[in-house]
Amino acid sequence: MGDSTHNPSDTLQRRGLMFILSSPSGAGKTTLSKMLLAKDAEIKLSVSATTRPPRPGEIDGVHYHFVTPERFQAMIDEDDFYEWAEVFGHRYGTPKGMIRAALKEGQDFLFDIDWQGTQQLYQKDQQDVVRVFILPPSIDELHRRLKNRATDSPDVIAARMERARAEISHWDGYDYVIINDDVNLCFAKVCAILEAERMKRARQTGLIPFVRGLMQ
Repeated sequence: MGDSTHNPSDTLQRRGLMFILSSPSGAGKTTLSKMLLAKDAEIKLSVSATTRPPRPGEIDGVHYHFVTPERFQAMIDEDDFYEWAEVFGHRYGTPKGMIRAALKEGQDFLFDIDWQGTQQLYQKDQQDVVRVFILPPSIDELHRRLKNRATDSPDVIAARMERARAEISHWDGYDYVIINDDVNLCFAKVCAILEAERMKRARQTGLIPFVRGLMQ
């Protein structure tokens, strides 16, 4: 088999998907998201709009679309969000914008959103959504990870722990649930899920003409 061998599965048109990685704060979704974006050129991060001010090093349009509360409200009124939520006094939302057109062209999007956002996204477009939830190995380990960040006050850590317990209670609202005991093992599972979901028959829009060709 030389290089000239044509592999139709590499060229078949497929519909993109919305790949949601959720976890309680500290369970590793940010690390896993970075690993996935570095490894897989076919998926890109869905950039949320937010009313919170940029943190040091954050770039408008790359990490978030930073907007005024007034602009955010206007976008809600125009129904320009797949989902939005208020977290710790700031609003975050997923602008519909170009996402739908890009999905049709086969672009995959990675979403780093909470349970509430996941529900809203799924209700609006369930055919394109894949929901993955990352669990910590234990609550003690989660608390240790949050404490080790050394960026938050004890009050904020306590609030995050409370929120984490609430998030964990919605574990059964996801298609896949992974325990993040070993980050590399966890990442391999995330990649396997993404690969399998890309191959789902319903997403392989190019299969119909391909199979017709086989049957002629």
